[in-house]
Amino acid sequence: MESDALFTLGEPAGAPSAPAGSGGVDAFTAARADSPLPVRMRPASIDELVGQDHLLAPGAPLRQLVEGAAPMSVILWGPPGSGKTTIAHLVARATDRRFVAMSALTAGVKDVRAVIDTARRQRRSGGPQTVLFIDEVHRFSKTQQDSLLAAVEDRTVTLLAATTENPYFSVISPLLSRCVLLTLQPLDDDAVRGLLRRAVADERGLGDTLTLAAEAEDHLVRLAGGDVRKALTALEAAAATATARGTGRIDLATAEQAVDVAAVRYDRDGDAHYDVTSAFIKSMRGSDVDAALHWLARMLVAGEDARFIARRMVIFASEDVGMADPTALTVATAAAHAVEYVGLPEAQLNLAHAVIHLATAPKSNSATTAIGAALADVRAGLGGPVPRGLRDAHYAGARGLGHGAGYRYPHDDHRGVVTQQYAPDDLVGTDYYRPSGHGAERAVAGRLPLLRRIVRGLPAPVAGAEAGVPAAVNGGRPAGPERVHGANESGGDAAGEGQQ
Repeated sequence: MESDALFTLGEPAGAPSAPAGSGGVDAFTAARADSPLPVRMRPASIDELVGQDHLLAPGAPLRQLVEGAAPMSVILWGPPGSGKTTIAHLVARATDRRFVAMSALTAGVKDVRAVIDTARRQRRSGGPQTVLFIDEVHRFSKTQQDSLLAAVEDRTVTLLAATTENPYFSVISPLLSRCVLLTLQPLDDDAVRGLLRRAVADERGLGDTLTLAAEAEDHLVRLAGGDVRKALTALEAAAATATARGTGRIDLATAEQAVDVAAVRYDRDGDAHYDVTSAFIKSMRGSDVDAALHWLARMLVAGEDARFIARRMVIFASEDVGMADPTALTVATAAAHAVEYVGLPEAQLNLAHAVIHLATAPKSNSATTAIGAALADVRAGLGGPVPRGLRDAHYAGARGLGHGAGYRYPHDDHRGVVTQQYAPDDLVGTDYYRPSGHGAERAVAGRLPLLRRIVRGLPAPVAGAEAGVPAAVNGGRPAGPERVHGANESGGDAAGEGQQ
């Protein structure tokens, strides 16, 4: 019996033996009575394939591939249990082409080149075309993927590759451009439910030797999370438990005892990591505290680095809450410290505490937009010299250069704010910060126009509008004598500079 890498090459179940070197060889061991239930229940034809209707229409690339109507190379991208290996089985059994299977976990460049050399010799001698199936193709290095390019380009082999990782990140562009990318979707609950019922009734499965209670069926569907392999494995475990108990029925208690942990689809090194993180951030931004807690739990159960979670929350506190709740940054930073100080699993309480605070806090992105606008101006070359009155006047000779001349010390004004130019000449009057009216920022939004008007020396829009400024701006401190720094020879300049 021929063997390629991980998979044993043998005849399809129930098929007559093929002559040596002929096509139609199935590169997978046929299912046996003691094979796992997911293996025994693999579809025998493309019409039994469930959940990928968008790829199964007449003339669709997947149907053409399975039926051998077109020798196109294909990359199958989908989550575990969505049917990638099943499709490879169907391709192997449905055509008269030579079928070779290997896994990127165990195969190397030498194995790939051996298959290509054999395929080239067979083509030259009028033999069958070769279909090369590579499972987990994202685990191939760039060099290993490069070794496929020429053979795929001239159709020495028809490549059928499967991956759970985003191929735009994990497959080199030249190989991706030579293949048709087919995206498989996770099975929905109805599809998983239908396959469970098929497995209970079909002779390849339980053959109606057991019944499945509706509550147990619901439990198995929920556990699967769209992964039919997970669902059938759980069903097989529950069936074994029921048989051991001497009962012919799988009830909820039996199913819960057999399998009690839901599948968590999360790869810390793949695109699912970014998808879940994105959902977590967007749920907090959208003030859906319950969804945010779910995504937090998803990351924690999947083993995500708690420090990564905490860092994202610290960023979020300023990016999306900001001045609407200035305490949000304190809470997020404290949670990050708790992760370092306490560690998991206890620190999950601190993370949950912070998530609840951030998700329910009033939201403002004013800090984000303000620094973005300021950075854009700086990168555009706007700015100019530091105004003379703001320059450092501590060192010897600074006064001779005019540094600090005319600087006014704000605390000497009864309002705590004075008219003075702080911005470079070409940015005077530019507003970067635009407060929202949410939460604590509402008070800032009311105070800011008064501050800008005084600082910029603009006339009051309404007579007497400044009456509330001392209390609002300066906490009602009593008036003091006005002082212009640089004109006070008794050291006032140094005192003023020390307040900066």
